[in-house]
Amino acid sequence: MARVRSNLGVLLAGGALVGSAVTGSVLVGTAATGPTTPAAPVASQAATPAGSTTELPGGGTRVFAAKTYVALYGHPGSRSLGVLGEQGTAATIRRAKRVAARYEGHTGRTVVPALEIIATVASKGAGKDGDYSNETPVRRLRPLVNAAGRAGVYVVLDLQPGRATFLSQAKRYRALLRKPHVGLALDPEWRLKPGQRHLRQIGSVRAAEVNDVADWLAGLTRREGLPQKMLLLHQFRTSMIKKRSSLDASHPEVAMVIQMDGFGSRAAKRATWRAIRAGAPKGIVFGWKNFYDEDRPTWSPRATMRVNPEPRWVSYQ
Repeated sequence: MARVRSNLGVLLAGGALVGSAVTGSVLVGTAATGPTTPAAPVASQAATPAGSTTELPGGGTRVFAAKTYVALYGHPGSRSLGVLGEQGTAATIRRAKRVAARYEGHTGRTVVPALEIIATVASKGAGKDGDYSNETPVRRLRPLVNAAGRAGVYVVLDLQPGRATFLSQAKRYRALLRKPHVGLALDPEWRLKPGQRHLRQIGSVRAAEVNDVADWLAGLTRREGLPQKMLLLHQFRTSMIKKRSSLDASHPEVAMVIQMDGFGSRAAKRATWRAIRAGAPKGIVFGWKNFYDEDRPTWSPRATMRVNPEPRWVSYQ
């Protein structure tokens, strides 16, 4: 059976693409095979980056050491791109803490509030650089990133690269990634091949391109003496990450997490969760996404934490 991620996007006046919708009930793509039990930790989850002493929000220098993250997703100043942009900086920080606090008592781990900030936004037009992606200047993101750091809120910068590579876009945000509380997210849905356009197909990325980003991020973390960095991968179709079995999660400086992005009925989300987790490479943990409008119904913190295995990252859109 197949769940169809349909090409229903909303275009902003500036040409940014706002999400897409799902119809049907089950995952699109070739079914994954292999065990559905959690993979055993490897270096990326177990080791502490050498020389790092600065602690992460929630304590320690390892991303997932007895911690679960609860995040708001979106783009600053844009209500259409997610809940993060529905209010100003101070109110966003307060809301992130409030949403995360609801998870306390539903997990034995420390709950860390977080923000997933869309740094590059998929675009209808090619733009001057021809990549169909609007890159937000660092100066526009810095106020929210800095406020989050002061408040003990973790930040992930999300990339929707169009025809650019994930690595070339990640390097644009080197100044922000030098901060101890800032990690990175890659969204293959918006990764285009030559000749492709957004909303005509679901994008995808080769594992080799993800590994290039992990190598670079590990090197930056090592050189700067930073605590471990989160590298989050969005996925709701098995075909979105090509040759996923070859993902390299061995860098002690990088903690890799795959976020299940499916929405719809409870049965549909559970089916997507099982399919996305099947056959996962060692050393990768899993995250979950809740949608206020598209889920039927929106999952409560209690229901979310009863998912097996318990998600280590929960994002709200």
